[in-house]
Amino acid sequence: MKWSISKLAEQSDVGISTIQKIEDIDGDPGVASALQWRSDARTEMLTKIVAALEKAGIKFLPPDGHGPGIRGTVDRS
Repeated sequence: MKWSISKLAEQSDVGISTIQKIEDIDGDPGVASALQWRSDARTEMLTKIVAALEKAGIKFLPPDGHGPGIRGTVDRS
């Protein structure tokens, strides 16, 4: 799958600048903020991005998962 940032933004209904900020994070894309609304908004955006990628056929696995797919941490809460 060769999606551009604009394609991912379109498919996930997330702004391009938000995706760019998430890409800049090295490691877990979660956000630590004293402002709860900011943490909630980032979690919502990550959920939308994951859903769009899953709809396109990407399979996320837990860090200790086996088989084909992307291994990493995806917080589904």
